Amino acid sequence: MRTPNAVAKDYYGILGVSREASDDEIKRAYRKLARKYHPDVNPDVEAQEKFKDINAAYEVLSDDRKRQIVDLGGDPLAPGGGGGGPGGPGEAGPFVGFQDIMDAFFGGAAGGGGRGPRPRTRPGSDAILRLELDLPETAFGVEAPITVDTAVLCTTCSGAGTAAGTHPETCEACGGRGEVQSVQRTFLGQVVSARPCTACQGYGTTIPNPCPTCAGDGRVRTRRSLTVKIPAGVEDGMRIRLAQQGEVGPGGGTAGDLYVEIHERPHDVFSRKGDDLHCRVAVPMTTAALGTRLTIKTLDSEEPVDVKPGTQPGSMLRLRARGVPHLRGTGRGDLIVHLDVRTPTKLDADQEQMLREFAQTRGEEVAELTKQGGFFSRMRDAFNGHA
Repeated sequence: MRTPNAVAKDYYGILGVSREASDDEIKRAYRKLARKYHPDVNPDVEAQEKFKDINAAYEVLSDDRKRQIVDLGGDPLAPGGGGGGPGGPGEAGPFVGFQDIMDAFFGGAAGGGGRGPRPRTRPGSDAILRLELDLPETAFGVEAPITVDTAVLCTTCSGAGTAAGTHPETCEACGGRGEVQSVQRTFLGQVVSARPCTACQGYGTTIPNPCPTCAGDGRVRTRRSLTVKIPAGVEDGMRIRLAQQGEVGPGGGTAGDLYVEIHERPHDVFSRKGDDLHCRVAVPMTTAALGTRLTIKTLDSEEPVDVKPGTQPGSMLRLRARGVPHLRGTGRGDLIVHLDVRTPTKLDADQEQMLREFAQTRGEEVAELTKQGGFFSRMRDAFNGHA
């Protein structure tokens, strides 16, 4: 009877790796040789046979069970070798898609070995919260309480996702690799493909006894109360970052960040442009003509301002450093007071007579709107007379 050593191929020698080679070393060697002896690259007949041997060697050495048979001196692809040869276990069918072939040669998801099991513990996502503030709060800063609904670490299992006294178990379907491999025949030879294990979703482990609180996720959703410090001078639309106050990741992973987005409510008196404030003050016509002193109430003080005699409509007064503090640096913006000169809309007979007399003293002609058809009637007559 034949001995195993008499018929076993040297699969390690075909790939040019040692018997202690890691899975990554085997995969790199396979890809290097596959590119060299691929029929599209090397049409030589001997190269095609070499290419078949390379595929067979990788099929064996990338499978833990088949590799163990080789290490014991057997050949898992030989008849009776117990290794899923042609038509045996491990083959998915006679044909495979073109994308699988390309992935196998050039390092995609196929190619007999993906990226291994994916970790259960992953970083959490960032969160954003809208915070509405009044102008004095954005101008001078405030410590604002906020409430946020996020995922937090499960205190029952401390993020492990397992019930008390239990642990994740190695997936029986993939042996802990997080992926399953299949050998498929193509017109170019055998191709080994790797896909995420559906039994464990690619984790390599399963949780037979999940935590009753978080159902195996390692985190739970809850409402938290925080206090955010708003610096003086923030503007509408700005965001404040609170490091690691966002969502805790699956498996108790590092929390993401929480961003607090500032929304400034409109003010009844002041409008804001950058760090400058603007307001409007109504001034009677007589006051604008004669001049006066006004008291302007700013955000944090009362300031006297002088309205000069003869002030015209649309005039502005600038109060230095009475605006919003600069967010970065020292100092403040200005407060700009826009003066609206108001003309009286109703006059009694005495007031009207006084204004007419005043106009006469200044040599100003005042039209009689109520006599001879009115001022506009006289203008129409004059225009028609020139026509």
